[in-house]
Amino acid sequence: MQPPDYLTALILGIVEGLTEFLPISSTGHLIIAGSLLGYVGDKAKVFEIAIQSGAMMAVVWEYRARFRHAIAGLASDAMARRFAQNLAVAFVPAAALGFLLGKHIKTLLFHPVPVAIAFIVGALVILWAERRQKLRPDTVRVADVDAMTWQDALKVGIAQTFALIPGTSRSGATIIGGMLFGLSRKVATEFSFFLAVPTLVAAGAYSLWKDRALLSMADMPVFSAGFVVSFASALLCIRWLIRYVSRHDFVPFAWYRIAFGLVVLATAWTGLVDWK
Repeated sequence: MQPPDYLTALILGIVEGLTEFLPISSTGHLIIAGSLLGYVGDKAKVFEIAIQSGAMMAVVWEYRARFRHAIAGLASDAMARRFAQNLAVAFVPAAALGFLLGKHIKTLLFHPVPVAIAFIVGALVILWAERRQKLRPDTVRVADVDAMTWQDALKVGIAQTFALIPGTSRSGATIIGGMLFGLSRKVATEFSFFLAVPTLVAAGAYSLWKDRALLSMADMPVFSAGFVVSFASALLCIRWLIRYVSRHDFVPFAWYRIAFGLVVLATAWTGLVDWK
């Protein structure tokens, strides 16, 4: 199994960075893009995890002051301890379920057609959640990340378990789940950013350790290129998304998901694209 060429690595890095924090499923886009580019297999999955780490580092960099304060204040600051506690509580459900079922999910669902179906189903949930919040603005209870309780964090963590289904979207599950559980759109989005850090660190470390036999020093240059491009594009996306959610909803992303999913299903059904 060969590493991707540089063009493939750059394309996949851009795809990862631009989709990781939007409610449109980075994993789903990577599966589709990898299939179109002819880069599939076990090493491709390891490469995807590597570039997800690049996107995660964009969150660390953008919110470096917040993370620095949380780490420095663990011993003396109650708010910092609450922030760390909430991340830990939200992280556990998906980590536990992923450890138990991750291999089976990858075998059964990491294919373009199941991803396309998940795209459409997830879009319908987004439309429902946005309509609910508009019709019932009184359901918004939490207007600041620091006001979240551990119960709020646990509910978001449970919502994140649905992201184990490729095409659902980790960001979509946590953001829309947070909104359904009473978080404002901005709070749900920011907490989704923060939760990406332990989630992607754990997924990356586990995948690299488990599949270390597939890797060699020859992979480093092209993996590094994908990592850097993913970091840069994710950083731009994070900054744009925070501005976006202060004035807009996620309905356009839902329609994009529906259109994307229908295109994949139509091309698979007609045989126009041989999705493998």
